[in-house]
Amino acid sequence: MTINDKQQQIIDEFADIDDWMDRYACIIDMGNALEPIDEKYKTPEHLIEGCQSRVWLNAEYRDGKVYYTADSDAIIVKGMISMLVDVLSGHTPQEILDSDLHFIDAIGLSTHLSPTRSNGLLAMVKQMRLYALAFKQLNPDPLK
Repeated sequence: MTINDKQQQIIDEFADIDDWMDRYACIIDMGNALEPIDEKYKTPEHLIEGCQSRVWLNAEYRDGKVYYTADSDAIIVKGMISMLVDVLSGHTPQEILDSDLHFIDAIGLSTHLSPTRSNGLLAMVKQMRLYALAFKQLNPDPLK
């Protein structure tokens, strides 16, 4: 499934939810469904800078694709990182770098977040892209 296919799934999931309290509940449910990050990655080195809440992110490169795991101590933020992990995990570094994460605007998330949470969301996306860029530079041939 492509990054855009995964984004469309999220957009479709939110399409029939008009009330923002219900949307937040859906985001929290997504966070609760997030596969737990290994405790060994809950270290200061894996914390995302720029987030008011604590968000841990790890990335692994296998078979030419990037796989993310994450966690947060804040329930809404955990839901936000879970959506990003779902959309970007399992894709090549180049696909991640080229992606336009339009689902964030399409579900209205960007307009309903506090400035602090918006900055945190941008920091999460930035860190995920930095991992992809690092893997691309270390492995310029995606078949290696």
